[in-house]
Amino acid sequence: MKKAFPIVAALALLIGGAAIPAAAQAPTPVVKSPDETDATYLLKLGDPRFKDKTVDVAVGQIVSMETGKTVAFEQMIREMKPVPFVHIGETHTSLAMHELQARIIAALLEQDRRLAVGLEMYPVTQQEALTKWSLGILTEAQFIREGLWYTTWNQNYAFYKPIFDVVKAGGLPLYALNAPREIISKIRMRGWDALSEPEKAIVPNPDLTNAEHRELMKAVFSNEGMPAAMRGTGSNAMFEGLYRGQSAWDEVMGANAVRAHRIDGRKVVVLVGSGHLIYNLGLNRRSSERSKLPFKTVVAVPVPMGQATVKVARTLADYIVGIQEEARPAYPSIGLGFSSFEGLDNLVIASKPSDGAALGQGFEKGDVVLSVDGRSFTDANELRTYLAGFGWDAEIKFKLLRSGLVKDVVLKLTEIPLPATRAKS
Repeated sequence: MKKAFPIVAALALLIGGAAIPAAAQAPTPVVKSPDETDATYLLKLGDPRFKDKTVDVAVGQIVSMETGKTVAFEQMIREMKPVPFVHIGETHTSLAMHELQARIIAALLEQDRRLAVGLEMYPVTQQEALTKWSLGILTEAQFIREGLWYTTWNQNYAFYKPIFDVVKAGGLPLYALNAPREIISKIRMRGWDALSEPEKAIVPNPDLTNAEHRELMKAVFSNEGMPAAMRGTGSNAMFEGLYRGQSAWDEVMGANAVRAHRIDGRKVVVLVGSGHLIYNLGLNRRSSERSKLPFKTVVAVPVPMGQATVKVARTLADYIVGIQEEARPAYPSIGLGFSSFEGLDNLVIASKPSDGAALGQGFEKGDVVLSVDGRSFTDANELRTYLAGFGWDAEIKFKLLRSGLVKDVVLKLTEIPLPATRAKS
């Protein structure tokens, strides 16, 4: 059985961004057996010295690729001191992974004050808000609003709060690494040559020739955890488009990480989805090729409940950290996307929910949102900020206009059971 896992979910969020509504991009996880390890964790890729070796990782352990043995957190931090780039992977809805990222940033800052942080979450067009946050100019609410967090990104801000708190307390420069989604979408659909000259200035022409990276992406994009509309294998047109998009994201974020380092020579901590880093084949490889400078990569892997360890390829990252698999994310996914139209003050449901809490709860594409809990909203970022304030088991009252009739729909933030056919896949 092929199953969804954090790296697949992260890539689905990114590559699918232009084609799938923002609030419904993450695929529904496939139920997994407690004794399984996804094959994508066990590919024979990466450092040729160790590509045929595996390691067993337990919760709380850090395993070094170089030695194949566990190392203390403090030793890992010391070994990072000489390198100008530290890449830390994440699953976007894992609070534990974001807390690990924050802990590493704080430890690196204590070791060396000349530190900066680069973020996948923001395109370069949003740099001003990041600079204001680093300088302490904005409150958290202002940062979410000015940075258009819930328009730019899809996840609850609370997942990332530990990171932004460390950054603000340390006064660390923050850098946007990403490109606007519409540019990546154009590359995915038509290729880099289809870009305008100003767009080409934002995204370098991505290299598509690395055989191991292509093999990795074939494995990822053939995984059953990917949405069916995004699944592509071999050399078909679907896969080639997905591969161009993924490579473009890696290329632009790698280039922007190098640019951030060259501003004043600071060590740059890069925070991105683990799919951009595994086997040291993604943006970490590209930034190293561009800068001719070394790096270290940290990837956390969830240990399934009921298992003592998880077996993974030794070459998965320079440091592999075991974390406990979460029964469910700390914060619910709403599963609603919103559109606005000229001449209409109210927001409109962008598409029928296909995932998240809103799935099967009576929302339809084109529903006009008259009010939420008696409040009117004209801005999608503001409404999604409001919705993000609710935890599991909360109920939110929507008043909708559909085909000339007013409908009352209660959004209950509960987990949606998987269909029996999906659970068996």
